[in-house]
Amino acid sequence: MSSAPELDLTSRLLRRERRVVGAGLALLALLCWWYLLAGSTSASGMATMQSPPFAALVLMWWLMMVAMMLPSAVPAILLYARVRQIRSRDPAIADTGVFLTGYVGVWLFFSLAAAVAQRLAANSSMVIENRSAQGALLLAAGLYQLSPLKNACLGECRSPAAFISRHWRSGRDGAVLLGVRHGLYCLGCCWTLMALLFVGGVMNFLWSVGLTLVVAAEKLAPRGALIGKAAGVALAAWGVAKLAGY
Repeated sequence: MSSAPELDLTSRLLRRERRVVGAGLALLALLCWWYLLAGSTSASGMATMQSPPFAALVLMWWLMMVAMMLPSAVPAILLYARVRQIRSRDPAIADTGVFLTGYVGVWLFFSLAAAVAQRLAANSSMVIENRSAQGALLLAAGLYQLSPLKNACLGECRSPAAFISRHWRSGRDGAVLLGVRHGLYCLGCCWTLMALLFVGGVMNFLWSVGLTLVVAAEKLAPRGALIGKAAGVALAAWGVAKLAGY
């Protein structure tokens, strides 16, 4: 049986967990954004390599996804840490890092698929240069923004409290599955937007910032769903214009 001092120490640590988690997330995001900035501006960076190793491509995509998706996932991650704090005496609640591992694991699998697609479709500058292909991708992304599946996934991402309450499972396996489920909803919400990196340029820093702002706005802003739909209309119109040769 745990002694009173041990329980008191555990309680104090859990009270500080959200601060520690928040600081760790900020540091992780900053490091990933630093990598993106360095890779987009350095003449010897990944973006200028003719045939980077496949593992390097996967890592590049994974760091991009963490940089771009982590800001909008912070509310859910911190809310999980809050639950741990409230239920500090429940040993069945896994560390917040376990939940985060499940979340970023989903984006690792997406990164594998994106690296394969890059090898097949993009040139050495990491962009699809065919105008029709760009237009088709923009149009597809815009239409997906307006689809019921997008709306359903966005609803889960915009309501972290309801999501965690509805899908909560105890233990480490439960925390991993909860993180994976949240990651899958985020993937369902944003995968076409991430695919637009092939239009603006993989490792294009400003393009990455723009897409990140769209993702964050539609997930976190009070009228985010409308912002997502407006972005969809704009992307679809841009795609049609490209396909028409404008």
